[in-house]
Amino acid sequence: MRKERDYLGEREIPDNALYGISSLRATEIFPITGEQFDEKFLWAYFMIKKSAAILNKELNYLDENIANAIIKATDEWKMLIKHIIVDPLSGGAGTSVNMNINEVIANRASQLIGKEIGYIKPIEHVNMHQSTNDTFTTAGKVAVISRLRELIEQVIILQDTIQKKEHEYYKIRKVGRTQLMDGPPIMLGQEFGAWADALARDRWRLNKVEERIRNVNLGGTAIGTGIGAPKDYILKIVEILRQVTKIKVAKADNLIDATQNMDVFAEVHGLLKSLAVNLFKISNDIRLLASGPNTAIGELILPPIQIGSSIMPGKINPIIPEYVIQLSLAVFSHDSLINHACSQGNLELNQFAPIIVHYTLKSIKFLKNSCFSLAEYINKIKVNEEKCEENLRKSVSNLTPLINLFGYEKVSKAIKEANYDLFKAIELLSKTENISKDEIIKKIKPEKLTKLGF
Repeated sequence: MRKERDYLGEREIPDNALYGISSLRATEIFPITGEQFDEKFLWAYFMIKKSAAILNKELNYLDENIANAIIKATDEWKMLIKHIIVDPLSGGAGTSVNMNINEVIANRASQLIGKEIGYIKPIEHVNMHQSTNDTFTTAGKVAVISRLRELIEQVIILQDTIQKKEHEYYKIRKVGRTQLMDGPPIMLGQEFGAWADALARDRWRLNKVEERIRNVNLGGTAIGTGIGAPKDYILKIVEILRQVTKIKVAKADNLIDATQNMDVFAEVHGLLKSLAVNLFKISNDIRLLASGPNTAIGELILPPIQIGSSIMPGKINPIIPEYVIQLSLAVFSHDSLINHACSQGNLELNQFAPIIVHYTLKSIKFLKNSCFSLAEYINKIKVNEEKCEENLRKSVSNLTPLINLFGYEKVSKAIKEANYDLFKAIELLSKTENISKDEIIKKIKPEKLTKLGF
């Protein structure tokens, strides 16, 4: 065991631990919740430390050997993250996280140049010209941009999968439904096409929102005034970060605003919520269209990817749509949480940055999983064409075009007298209006009602 001191006292640290006294204190103060850091967030944080070391060496603020050791240590980030022991939801605006990363990098850098742990300092060297308040939020934005790009790729795959089904099913006629009741006819492909267009809007929105989150406050240090950092560092640090991460971040025009206001996360998450809304709706539609299948709608045939019941043999459940709906509900709740946390920043800082960043990244992960799973699932869905035709033939909504011929009241009366039997209603109208059944049927062809061929 080694002993480390801070102004609060002394603690013993395991010899093989790369974290230090600040990290240990954080684990004593904040019980572990079980939440896990998004790996991309930790990568972004290590790259911020790398960028600072590169620039501080270039500007001669940091000894070259120490800077090189820090840079080399940050490149080992994937191996080092096992030493990040603080909880993602620790308090203090992310100070515990920043210090844990500072300590791990400093101690590993000391090892790399053959020095004892403690030779390279977490604050004086690794954290030079930085604060938790500019590094934490910047790491969050870099991570969100990176994860958003991954999410967009999954949205594209899901949209493409649905569009293939749109073309495959475009000539399959079926009954449409409004308020879960029979409506005018529609082509199954048209239903899939509507889902695809909804996702196209999500794809566009998520592409555009990157512009809103790329402005970072790195260099602003504690409250955006740049206190403790020289001007040449402040002016260039974001450019170095852009080179290191290959993410097109830009220095915010107003570092004070970018330090204290996190409304951009509310904006970004609002668009994530919009995607969750569409995924929820698509998943629920699939459940409804496949329901029964023998005693309800039963127009879609679900892929048998899991046994549906421990007691009912042969049952197949819509497990992936249910999975997506659950994750969408979680995103809805995250949105409320993030909106509230973003509004609760006080004066020069939002102290709730950890929960804002964490749940934004968690929502992106949930949505990526949803899009991936739903694309795989929809690709395996089949259609019960006979059921589609059977349901369509039974629907009195087929008579909607006859309103132009006979009027709303006469058609409604025939439907009611026929006890909502389509063919009986046609027979009644044929007799009362002195027109052949064949002529009536020609007027209500589903091809015309769905505009197929026009």
